[in-house]
Amino acid sequence: MSFLPTTKDWTVARPQDLIAGLTVAVVALPLALGFGVASGLGAAAGLATAIVAGALAAVFGGSSLQVSGPTGAMTVVLVPIVATFGPGGVLTVGLMAGFLLIGLALLKAGRYMRYVPAPVIEGFTIGIAAVIALQQVPAALGVPAPDGHNVVVNAVRAFGSELSWPAVALACGVVVVMLVGARWRPAIPFSLLAVAAGTVVAEIWSLPVARIGALPATLPAPTLSFVDLDAVGTLLPSAVAVAALAALESLLSATVADGMSVNQRHDPDRELFGQGIANVITPMFGGVPATAAIARTAVNVRSGAGSRLASLVHAATLALIMLVAAPLVGRIPLAVLAGVLLATAIRMVEVGSVRVLVRANRADALVLVLTAAATLALDLVTAVIVGLVVAGALALRAVARSVRIDEVPLETGDHSLEERALLAEHIVAYRLDGPLFFAAAHRFLLELTEIAAVSVVILRMSHVTTIDGTGALVLRDAVEKLEHRGVTVLLSGVRDEHRRQLETNGVPMFATTPEAIEHARGLLRRSGVLP
Repeated sequence: MSFLPTTKDWTVARPQDLIAGLTVAVVALPLALGFGVASGLGAAAGLATAIVAGALAAVFGGSSLQVSGPTGAMTVVLVPIVATFGPGGVLTVGLMAGFLLIGLALLKAGRYMRYVPAPVIEGFTIGIAAVIALQQVPAALGVPAPDGHNVVVNAVRAFGSELSWPAVALACGVVVVMLVGARWRPAIPFSLLAVAAGTVVAEIWSLPVARIGALPATLPAPTLSFVDLDAVGTLLPSAVAVAALAALESLLSATVADGMSVNQRHDPDRELFGQGIANVITPMFGGVPATAAIARTAVNVRSGAGSRLASLVHAATLALIMLVAAPLVGRIPLAVLAGVLLATAIRMVEVGSVRVLVRANRADALVLVLTAAATLALDLVTAVIVGLVVAGALALRAVARSVRIDEVPLETGDHSLEERALLAEHIVAYRLDGPLFFAAAHRFLLELTEIAAVSVVILRMSHVTTIDGTGALVLRDAVEKLEHRGVTVLLSGVRDEHRRQLETNGVPMFATTPEAIEHARGLLRRSGVLP
């Protein structure tokens, strides 16, 4: 399999991609600056990462919709590396992580992302959001960042210092504008508007707050002078952690992008290769390790992107901003960027998904809480390992408990004729057997959403033995995809112990399949499909 780009990657480009790329660049600018500052290498490093990694991952990656750059999750890993090894250590780690990602791509390891259960991902996201928010507390309060790596301790110490009320006001104002604005008009880039307004206010009233400082107008010349061969062995564990995080976040983002689009499917191994190329080259220009960014990718898809051109336009726009507006960008107060990242951390948590998982069963709630706590207390890779081990053990226990021997009466009748008759009425019925849990849920989603053109799908659930949080979420996603195509989904024979998990999906449930069939026929008669 070739990882190199082909002409097919660009033949689907259209004018809407230009608009999407400009929109994403507007959203990405304050995030790139903020994550660069949070990483410890400065705003210029964040902007360089968004430009270089954004362009390279767009060309070589496995998703046509991904937008890559610095992310909050990566800054959490980089802060202790900066403190221990300095900026050169971070750049070396990024270079090494890039080669590790290319190795994973050659080993075709991307396919194993599907086995990460939803509670681990959601708990991981919640933990990262908490770490990012705590990291911003000193800047939001206008106090120097305390020494040490523990973000909880540093946040507590920051509150014990003498606060800068102008900084507090700027940070809180940005948070309010971004959160309220996102609910009022999601299409408007309130992050950039809030940054611009906060900077203008700080300039007009000459507020005594720290600012980003001078930025270069162009990218520095590429160099490998930062590499210290004697430190490679010492930095290898950090590089493994960065590569694992980049793989996890990028493949998760690609999966989200597929779910938001209609006909897009990413190549996981090529995505790892593209992220590897991006992380090998970006440190040469002074950039930090990069991953695909879920928030920016979502904006890209919602803005109408359909090809890689949108991500390239995003990178080119940021390069143009760096060229013509570096002095203006350097006047942005650090408290304003802290407000942007605080609001971003709050918006990272998908309350609806968390509610589904917590209500699914105690096991999924336990995995989610443990992963979130481990992310906050330990390092990110360890947190994922803890979540996977606990989720695997609980899932195996659930499967073992579901195994039982029932005396099933023999079914009679010509069911092939009955099914053909239903199909002629634009109705199709499927019986699901066995456990619907994280190891099989994604395959189920792909099979279900590839159903031929029908009007009603009836899912017979009486033989489903186990449903975990991932199964409930995947079923909801499948229903939404089918309903987007105008297909109605009905459930029949749902067991009592599964009803509470599936009620949140809003899908009509019937005690028996004949009742579901009669309901479907009634719907089709009212819509004019059947006479």
